[in-house]
Amino acid sequence: MKTAFLRITLIALATFGIADGQPVTRAALQPASARKPAPEFTLQDSSGKTARLADYRGKVVLLDFWATWCHGCKLEIPWFSEFEKTYGAHGLAVIGVAMDDGGWRVVNPFLAETHVPYRMVLGDDALAKRYGIGSLPDTFLIDRQGKVAAVYKEGLVDRNDVEANIKAMLAIQ
Repeated sequence: MKTAFLRITLIALATFGIADGQPVTRAALQPASARKPAPEFTLQDSSGKTARLADYRGKVVLLDFWATWCHGCKLEIPWFSEFEKTYGAHGLAVIGVAMDDGGWRVVNPFLAETHVPYRMVLGDDALAKRYGIGSLPDTFLIDRQGKVAAVYKEGLVDRNDVEANIKAMLAIQ
């Protein structure tokens, strides 16, 4: 009896938005007419090439602000990797924006160990300010026209919610 109660309690906690001790965030897609342009950026990626948000026009972009020290961020990376693999051919691009103070010196060993399949760039304070980053993780869904369609702020994304929004933006049933 106690075991069944414990299982029900754990399921209820997961349902109400608690994951691994972090709040889970959900976001509604904004109507196209209400969307604002995503702040532009030009940053260096992990291979030394220049990455510009404008280069992704025509694609749906999942823009993830993260850091190697952020536990919730590290929980999301495998989900975002799966989304890239599953929906990349349909027009999804995932971009990770590393916000580590140690820069590539800290980020590159993490990337070498985890083999993240999507593009990584190194963010800075100016970009964080333009996107209103207060704490991590923060994730943005940007539509094919470069406008912010959904914002997941200061918490672990609800995986099913973000995937449903990606599918809606890509018009996948």
